[in-house]
Amino acid sequence: MEPETTTLQGGCACGQLRYQLASPPLFVHCCHCQSCQRETGAGFAINALIEADRIEILQGEAVDIDTPTASGQGQRITRCARCQVAVWSRYAYGPIAEFVRFVRVGTLDAPPRLPPDIHIFTESKLPWLALPEGASVMAKFYKASEHWPAESLERRAALFARLERS
Repeated sequence: MEPETTTLQGGCACGQLRYQLASPPLFVHCCHCQSCQRETGAGFAINALIEADRIEILQGEAVDIDTPTASGQGQRITRCARCQVAVWSRYAYGPIAEFVRFVRVGTLDAPPRLPPDIHIFTESKLPWLALPEGASVMAKFYKASEHWPAESLERRAALFARLERS
């Protein structure tokens, strides 16, 4: 399913923090790792990967909280300063991580517009959870070059070029 091209907006539970995405995301993960399960209190987390400069806070205050991960590299979670709902995160996966955010799809006003492109870390998926027939499923992670659409790979290449210039 292709995301609509109109602007995506979202926010926290209390309504104090509102944001918008300036473009469709690069790719959408449904992560079934045990860290995501523990952090969300659910069976998985759905994250829309997007360039950091394509997220605009429309109102409210956000705070960044550093949390541990199974990799030992940690992640920085951006939360509403008032209700503490997590709206996006940044993982410490190499230098490009500074330029990409993982937006929590459930905080969007219209989450159904961004279904997962891939299910990752399904080796730790809860056994009673059935995945959709025909879904892209990976036991662990994957190579972006093998799964991302061409336009997203071009945007990713632009991020790497930006990193080289900095």
